[in-house]
Amino acid sequence: MKITDLRCAVIGRHPIVRITTDAGISGIGEVEFTKPYIKPFVLHFRDALIGEDPTDVERVMLKIRQRGSFKPYGAAVSVIEHALWDIAGKAAGVPVYKLLGGKVRDKVRVYNGMVRRKRTGDRPEDYAADAKWMAEQPQNFFMIKQGISFHSNMKDTVDDFHYGVVQKKAGYHGAMDQGVISEHGFNHMLDCVIAMKEVLGDKVSLALDCGPGWMLPDAIKFARAVEKYNIMWLEDMLTGDYVPWVNPQAYRELTQSTSTPIHTGEQIYNRHNFKELIETQAVRVVGPDPADVGGIAELKWIAEHAYMHSILMAPHGTANGILGLGALVNVCATLPANYIAFEYPTASEPWWPEIIEGLPNGPIVNNSMIDVFERPGLGLDINPKAARPYLSEEDKGFFVD
Repeated sequence: MKITDLRCAVIGRHPIVRITTDAGISGIGEVEFTKPYIKPFVLHFRDALIGEDPTDVERVMLKIRQRGSFKPYGAAVSVIEHALWDIAGKAAGVPVYKLLGGKVRDKVRVYNGMVRRKRTGDRPEDYAADAKWMAEQPQNFFMIKQGISFHSNMKDTVDDFHYGVVQKKAGYHGAMDQGVISEHGFNHMLDCVIAMKEVLGDKVSLALDCGPGWMLPDAIKFARAVEKYNIMWLEDMLTGDYVPWVNPQAYRELTQSTSTPIHTGEQIYNRHNFKELIETQAVRVVGPDPADVGGIAELKWIAEHAYMHSILMAPHGTANGILGLGALVNVCATLPANYIAFEYPTASEPWWPEIIEGLPNGPIVNNSMIDVFERPGLGLDINPKAARPYLSEEDKGFFVD
């Protein structure tokens, strides 16, 4: 089998990768809806892929892996890898998890970071109401994640929240505010956490997406202040999101200062950039995103290495879409016992389920769990006829073989 073409179309706001072959089998991958500009980066790899055997996934990846980078630019390489595994699974007639060593669980646990409504404000009572709403959704999520501090509007809406430079109209997702947090800002965050825990109790767990942007002394002080509330983790306090570095030494100092679990990793590309974080016990939880880290095999290698160092795994996936869900379910079915849950992804538009094949007839999530998909490949595919109305003029040939 040989690759005949690499294509990319933006459907809704998601760049969708499609790899075609001379055997009539195609593979699909999906980029986060926050990255519609990634299309030309995907197509940059076309000449490198044509003529290669897509079922030799690692051999193909050796040609392109070094061309990826931290979020957002690792997405192109990562989602090409998803499409290669999709082809390999379809060609073998098995779900991708079988090619990754087989599943160790029949259901995968997910948490709610993205099934949400617009919060009414940034006051403690607004956070409490939002947390209650997220916890009451029919998926019965075991945990919700809320953004606070620099990972929320709080940095702009709370007067004198911090003493750093305030970014205004950066024009793109991922601009970083950072600075020393005022005492007033610190106490406001703490009041919001207390308000959320009062409505959640110990029945639904709470994680906090915090940054990046914190200075280390503030991070230590806050992590200690919330210890008694049994927060699942504090995420991306020092680096994270679109920050193209890791800073494991500072993370290690933060982790050693508190019993509150510290989490990072969504923006990191490649297993090598997790090496020091894991081997120095710099964090308690890592959260690579399979659509940014270099692919699902890359995520599995990181999970295994983390497991050997007693570090937990909670993959990111907020905006990976429904096809991205297939990649997350397949890889997380194979992960070791350090797996907690992945962040349940949503799509950019409400019509996405109407153009996807392979979804269950009923709810996707039941009691915070998803049944592992058993269809060959990644388990989910696009219906070309249903999707064509959503193609732009320049992408009209996307499904033409």
